[in-house]
Amino acid sequence: MRKSLLTVAVSSAFAVPIIASAQTAPAAPAAPTLDKVLEASGVALSGYVDTAYSHADRDIEGSNFNPRVFDGQNNSFVLHQVGLQVAKQPKEGFGGLVNITAGRDAGIIRSSDSTDSTFDVTQAFAQYASGPFTLMAGKFTTLHGTEVIWSPSNNNFSRSLLFGAVPFTHTGVRGVYAAGDKVTLTACVNNGWDQMKDQNKGKTTELGITVTPIKPVSLSASYYGGQESTTVTGNPARRDSFNFVGSWNVIEPLNLGIEYLSVSQKDGTGTAGSPSKAKYSGWAGYASYLFMPKLKGSLRVETFDDKDGFHFPTGLAAANAADVAGGGAGTLTGTKYKEFTLTMAYLPADSYEVRGEIRQDRADKQVFTGDNGSFSKNLTTFAVQVLYKF
Repeated sequence: MRKSLLTVAVSSAFAVPIIASAQTAPAAPAAPTLDKVLEASGVALSGYVDTAYSHADRDIEGSNFNPRVFDGQNNSFVLHQVGLQVAKQPKEGFGGLVNITAGRDAGIIRSSDSTDSTFDVTQAFAQYASGPFTLMAGKFTTLHGTEVIWSPSNNNFSRSLLFGAVPFTHTGVRGVYAAGDKVTLTACVNNGWDQMKDQNKGKTTELGITVTPIKPVSLSASYYGGQESTTVTGNPARRDSFNFVGSWNVIEPLNLGIEYLSVSQKDGTGTAGSPSKAKYSGWAGYASYLFMPKLKGSLRVETFDDKDGFHFPTGLAAANAADVAGGGAGTLTGTKYKEFTLTMAYLPADSYEVRGEIRQDRADKQVFTGDNGSFSKNLTTFAVQVLYKF
């Protein structure tokens, strides 16, 4: 009996520290989340969902003329874009980026040789960086323009007339050289405007420069020149485009911007067998002000001179139809446009943004069609956009 009690006592003595140790042992570490794994690997993952409701006071759907790029619906809810980007872009060595866009807008920005209407590989390129020089090969967005395809990076819901008058993407080889802290140079050879597969034997040259003379000011100029395919004559045409963009962070809540665009084309804009020259140009001014951390107002003012009906042939056709209906000869040659856009944005959280917008487009000719078949020089739209960013 005495031996049994001794055995129990010894066993209990050894058991106490074991039990105590088990009670105080630290919990096993939680499994790392996907974003932490990617971050540790140097991979950045981001994306957004862009959905909106828009209403127009004119008939801008179907075959009627609409100068807008994405917001071409009247009284409709639309899933415009679902964007996703995966990138690994180290300062030294090999990397790459893939950016896909799904939704209604994908069918608008897709390359001319793509047939998918709801999915687009907007960017996909490999890169190699060494010191100040980076070389990229694949498909990437254009250097032209203030506004971009990636919806959260714009202050307004609707895109400008100038945004729709430049290429969306290019496929080729691009080199970027950071010549110090204030100057960046870009040069590229590509297939042309929105072409993954070159539709002619000529290549397009890309040149760009960005200068930051002082921290709040950024100035960029870009040029594209080369042969582009045309749907009028069926022959390649020489196209040259120049774009300038300036931005100024005046004070912390106030930003100002300006943009200029000039595009000309020859040997391909007239009727078959009768080559001609054509040109369009435009200006845009931007202002945004952060009234409080969750409320921002943005204003855009723009002019666009489609002097030969090169960019908006449907608008010129509508203007001539209105001219004939009014007793004219229907021989108009060009149209000038203006647009004014006011957008108010509410940011309830870092991941969410709600925008309300009112916009009016004006033309010097009757290019817009009403529901009853009448013609007008004005188009007014209202829109509400919801953005979810991740």
